[in-house]
Amino acid sequence: MFRAEVVGSLLRPSYLKEARAALEAGRMPLSEFKRVEDRAVDQAVALQEGAGLDVVTDGEMRRFLFMGPITETVSGIEPVEHGNAMPWATPEGETEWVFPAAVTSKLRRQRSLVSEEYSYARARARVPLKVTVPSPLVLYGLWNPSYSRGAYSDAFAMFADAAEVGRSEIRELVSLGCTYIQVDAPELATLVDPRIRAWTESLGMPAERMLTEGIELINGMVKDISGVRLAIHLCRGNNVGMWMASGGYDYIAGALFQRATAFDAFLLEYDDARSGSFEPLGQAPDDKQVVLGLVSTKSGREETREELAGRIDEAARFFPREQLALSTQCGFASVALGNPIGEAAQERKLQLIAEVARASWR
Repeated sequence: MFRAEVVGSLLRPSYLKEARAALEAGRMPLSEFKRVEDRAVDQAVALQEGAGLDVVTDGEMRRFLFMGPITETVSGIEPVEHGNAMPWATPEGETEWVFPAAVTSKLRRQRSLVSEEYSYARARARVPLKVTVPSPLVLYGLWNPSYSRGAYSDAFAMFADAAEVGRSEIRELVSLGCTYIQVDAPELATLVDPRIRAWTESLGMPAERMLTEGIELINGMVKDISGVRLAIHLCRGNNVGMWMASGGYDYIAGALFQRATAFDAFLLEYDDARSGSFEPLGQAPDDKQVVLGLVSTKSGREETREELAGRIDEAARFFPREQLALSTQCGFASVALGNPIGEAAQERKLQLIAEVARASWR
């Protein structure tokens, strides 16, 4: 049982960002860019191991978005002129972010991104390696009635195809010997906010259907996998310091814990008041693990050991302490641009997770 984890992405080094820009501008050959990616992965693994984490990722250095294993490996998604306007929020107030793309034809898997990620990082990591795969429902902002109806009359038909892509990636990982796979499903946690529920409803995706048929699609991606630790991660949106939703897990807890039965662990965002209380953890099955995302990746404010220890004690009032663990609330760079936090703060936060976990579960 792992006690100290990172969710997935790490800040991209400046040299990797510069190399990606050069690749896209035609100034760097792909072969050279891949060597730069390798260097960034080496650095990411070393950073996490040096911090003392129990499990590491490759930092998602090969992805532009955390959704890369779907959005960067399939045909059927294209740039569009009038993308969906998705609700977001910043410390200054509510805003919108317009999707620059949409699903325009049937989704077809072209290649595997996760096999490259795992195969390379496996040879570098000295501790267990986790690979993240996006939930099919993360495409909810890419189903645009103006562009998508010709391919999918219903968004859930698109989700079903995306789930098959995800299932293929997961099977590929299992065949390569991966022993820890995490499905990222932030869209589920955004449904705690009535504002987001109204938005999904306007696109023909009622929350009730997302929490029934949708969770069953996610669970179906992994339900026949054995010999692998399976986790699902939820947050309320993470994009260069912005978020989508506010509200406790009360609205979704019953559906999540009753339907996502194939997962061994739930990694849940809990870094600030937007996440509500720990009381919904009382609905989690007692044979699962809950990983508390208490350490924020959205700002450089450093949590204290005392603060984190106190919150772990509080969570343990509702779920067995021996089945709890500690992590960041989300990745540091769900989008390659990264959150407004420095590399030194990132390293200190990772070290803090390891230190508090060791002290809390001896």
